[in-house]
Amino acid sequence: MKQYVSFIDGLPLILKVILALPALDNIVYGIYRIAKGNLLGGILCIIIGFPIFFAIDMFTLITKGKITVLV
Repeated sequence: MKQYVSFIDGLPLILKVILALPALDNIVYGIYRIAKGNLLGGILCIIIGFPIFFAIDMFTLITKGKITVLV
């Protein structure tokens, strides 16, 4: 799982933003949250994530350049 986190962290910002688009965000960043140790946030992101986590992920990517592991 550490390899997955380092892979995602190493991607250019434009690819991170593309992966945060609605169809991919739930899976890619849901697994990312689980790998970072936030099991509940990852499961919620995968199951019900689109409206909530899509907005959070886009905001944090644009402002900080990385995904936060909220919730």
